[in-house]
Amino acid sequence: MHLHIIGICGTFMGGLALIARAAGHTVTGCDAGVYPPMSTQLEDQGIDLIEGFDADQLALKPDLFVVGNVVTRGNPLMEAILNQGLPYVSGPQWLGETILRGQHVLAVAGTHGKTTTSSMLAHILEVAGLSPNFLIGGVAEDFGISARFDAGRPHFVIEADEYDTAFFDKRSKFVHYRPRTAILNNLEYDHADIFPDLAAIETQFHHLVRIIPSEGRIILPADDEALQRVIQRGCWAPTIRFGGAGEWQAEGDPHAGQFDVLHHGTRVGTVAWPHSGAHNQRNALAAIAAGRHAGVSPTQAIEALNHFRGVKRRMEVRGTVNGITVYDDFAHHPTAIATTLAGLRHQRPEGRILAVIEPRSNTMKLGAMAARLPGSLETADLVFCFGETSGKHALGWDPAEVFAPLGDRASTWHELDKMVGAIVAAARPGDHILVMSNGGFGGIHQRLLCRLEAAKGER
Repeated sequence: MHLHIIGICGTFMGGLALIARAAGHTVTGCDAGVYPPMSTQLEDQGIDLIEGFDADQLALKPDLFVVGNVVTRGNPLMEAILNQGLPYVSGPQWLGETILRGQHVLAVAGTHGKTTTSSMLAHILEVAGLSPNFLIGGVAEDFGISARFDAGRPHFVIEADEYDTAFFDKRSKFVHYRPRTAILNNLEYDHADIFPDLAAIETQFHHLVRIIPSEGRIILPADDEALQRVIQRGCWAPTIRFGGAGEWQAEGDPHAGQFDVLHHGTRVGTVAWPHSGAHNQRNALAAIAAGRHAGVSPTQAIEALNHFRGVKRRMEVRGTVNGITVYDDFAHHPTAIATTLAGLRHQRPEGRILAVIEPRSNTMKLGAMAARLPGSLETADLVFCFGETSGKHALGWDPAEVFAPLGDRASTWHELDKMVGAIVAAARPGDHILVMSNGGFGGIHQRLLCRLEAAKGER
């Protein structure tokens, strides 16, 4: 079957394209601004990419158009498809009906930690010899790819996003996946562009809970109030709880790089790794519990985690110049920003932290979380905020006003090159420049490293 994927360069749709190709389908695709690394990954697999959404792509005559949620009414190709009555389906629905049916799906949902926990779980299954299929919203260092599929392998790990499916299907993506094992990592308000409040997101999570089979498992934190409300609406599968007063607990300093794993109060092993923070401890507990439901013993899972290398763009060191280290992190929600800063502060207490943020997600652009930003950045020594004044990434709020509580420690910028210059001028040996964004941020990491290198001789 020939599939033409509309909006192919997003992480989910690009991964779906790789899976479709591995399943034996002919795949082509289009997007606005076809860009690496996804474009490179797709082209390496022999997938032809077309720039833009022109209606003349109908001439490809695919058997089916697979539509991503970046596509809206008014898209020229989509309008032509609708006018001619051609077959189309959303990406999540196609995946659920064509690929996931018959697989033991292990889905990882939640506001934070989906990519890292999915990567941990896939790594646990891989080390245990189960060679899982997976579709993850990032590139795990242990795999070097974001998606993999072999029809002969029965386990499928998927990052289960609560964002809506398509312009014609406003249910969350994850309801199409029908998991047997579901991790509900945490739940906070997010996606202000599609959800009016937290209760609306809780409803979507309960739609997911409703379809977990009675022989399945739901793994969730013992101390998350929003998820407790979700479960109280009705639950038909056994639950396993971690953290707090749950069955699975971590004991030890979350920033020490080592902690004991307890099951019902009994120590089952020790995780020793280079990843810090209570959030990573909890991600690990969830992954261990999910792996157990797939047949992997806790001892095997812990041994696998001792060799877990992490995920790109999660506290990833991009380079060090003159004693100044530049990090890249995907944090784009106040909770994630605060957690990331706390982890770096504990890991590197000896230097200043220069926090550089780009409020780029739809929630951030709308300002739904703006009031929480100053508090989330309180532990940073200096804060540099970049916000565009026009275009699709323009902020709907005044960053100078929002960051006023931080006083002289914070500055706001509308021109990227000028902000890079200010960061370089402020930085000194021993500093840590932590860049946080869920986008490419104009290649700021390399710009900083190049400017720091050029400034070495001037200091």
